Amino acid sequence: MSKYMQLTVTVRPYYPRDLEGTYPKLERHLRRLDAELVKRDPSLYELAGQLDQLLFRSEGTELREVLLRHSEKLRNLHKSIQANLTDWKLAQADRLLYNIEDIFDEMESELG
Repeated sequence: MSKYMQLTVTVRPYYPRDLEGTYPKLERHLRRLDAELVKRDPSLYELAGQLDQLLFRSEGTELREVLLRHSEKLRNLHKSIQANLTDWKLAQADRLLYNIEDIFDEMESELG
């Protein structure tokens, strides 16, 4: 590593429009919890990384029930993606990001 510089890899959202346009039900539920979070238009990877906080804050809601059903898979995927990014295994990390998208697609269909 350079003495005064370092390389970083980040995951940025790339929605056709925004979170609301892609996952309107999820966005509606998240907005009730944290409007500022939604305003930042977080990536699904970022949301998976905040899963415990989201579960805590959504106590007694439909969102919590849906998140709980998928929490183990999301935690494991987030951890695996993080490890792959750290090891510069970007192709593998990218493949795992598709899995996160599939879970969020499923959650969107489950939310009322």
